[in-house]
Amino acid sequence: MYTLVNNNDFTTKISTETEAPILKVEELSAYYGTFRAVKNVTMDVYPRSITAIIGPSGCGKSTMLRCFNRMHEVVHGAHVDGKVWLDGKDIYAPSADPVKIRCNIGMVFQKPNPFPTMSVLDNVVAGRRLTSIWSKRSEMEELAEKCLRQAALWDEVKDKLKQSGASLSGGQQQRLCIARALAVQPEVILMDEPCSALDPIATLKIEDLMRSLAEEYTIIIVTHNMQQAGRVSDRTAYMLMSDDRAGELVEYGETEQIFTNPKDKRTEDYITGRFG
Repeated sequence: MYTLVNNNDFTTKISTETEAPILKVEELSAYYGTFRAVKNVTMDVYPRSITAIIGPSGCGKSTMLRCFNRMHEVVHGAHVDGKVWLDGKDIYAPSADPVKIRCNIGMVFQKPNPFPTMSVLDNVVAGRRLTSIWSKRSEMEELAEKCLRQAALWDEVKDKLKQSGASLSGGQQQRLCIARALAVQPEVILMDEPCSALDPIATLKIEDLMRSLAEEYTIIIVTHNMQQAGRVSDRTAYMLMSDDRAGELVEYGETEQIFTNPKDKRTEDYITGRFG
């Protein structure tokens, strides 16, 4: 159980019970060939919360995010050292199925990417179709409605379900992509700069949606917008490029602490705008 506490620009979710991390990252390093882009990151991500990853461009934020669901390895020559545990299971173990991992840890990208040749309804259930055997179309329709409601989009598209997903506005397309990620029933949702291509009104809708989804899902978001991190996240990780050009985790803690009382001078410099 959680209690929401509003404190100025921060909404802090205080746990009223001790929970184990849903995602544990231990000494994670990510490589592109021989170049190390992320080095020795260790952090715990807790269930039903929002973790923001911030830092200047090029410090490995998005690379690290893609390591959390094994998307990094689809790049030719890319590989990972270290451990990532989901519910106590090593997602990089030889027996681990990357497809199942990517269902359990979904991804929403920076630019909305609905499938343009598919209808709104078919966009939502596309991933589920690849991983499940359907007996009735009514089941797909029920799932699509459920996920569109979760994504706060149903009322806007319920009369457009047969239209192309690309016919929606940018903000609607991003929420459609979130609905598509929800359809495969993930435990964790990764979001890589999900609002960078959106206007302020659409951005606010996505932020409200993230807070709503965090009651049921674990969300990890990469953002350049520090105000956004302060508004929506429970914990914040600050990354910085080290002297060898590899991204490293400088500081990680509760968002209010990171923004108001950082422990590392480099974090303070970034938060206050003296750097980055």
